[in-house]
Amino acid sequence: MAIDKVRTHLRKWNKDGQILEFEVSSATVELAAQAVQCEPERIAKTLSFQVDEGCILIVTAGDAKIDNGKFKAVFKTKAKMLPPDQVLDLVGHEPGGVCPFGINEGVRVYLDVSLQRFASVYPACGSSNSAIELTPDELAHYANSLAWIDVCKGWSDAPER
Repeated sequence: MAIDKVRTHLRKWNKDGQILEFEVSSATVELAAQAVQCEPERIAKTLSFQVDEGCILIVTAGDAKIDNGKFKAVFKTKAKMLPPDQVLDLVGHEPGGVCPFGINEGVRVYLDVSLQRFASVYPACGSSNSAIELTPDELAHYANSLAWIDVCKGWSDAPER
């Protein structure tokens, strides 16, 4: 199970015991926000994209949307999300539980600056009913993120509420 891969990954930092598991689905931003009882924008959604060199993950705030122009400026290609039927094979997690932890070898992770306005955010943990509360710096570290990037629109850069 993918959540077990995430537990193993987060155990390196003694964070595996902080994984939250819910009786309800957390597969969408709205459902996750209800499950953890926070604002939807604090959900750290992980999006999977196909690029020339393979698959990448971009973790964004729950209220952010990919800006195609910004994406192309950073990655030199059009933003093309992975088809749902390829996500498990290429990333290692199924849609609804995709996260930047315990992923397949060679998948690169980037974090969008939309997350930096919060003291803590909630990424999924490999299943459609899990999450963990982390600071943006912890998220960057545990996800082995390559960089903070600015590829989103539709979010406010106002400080955390």
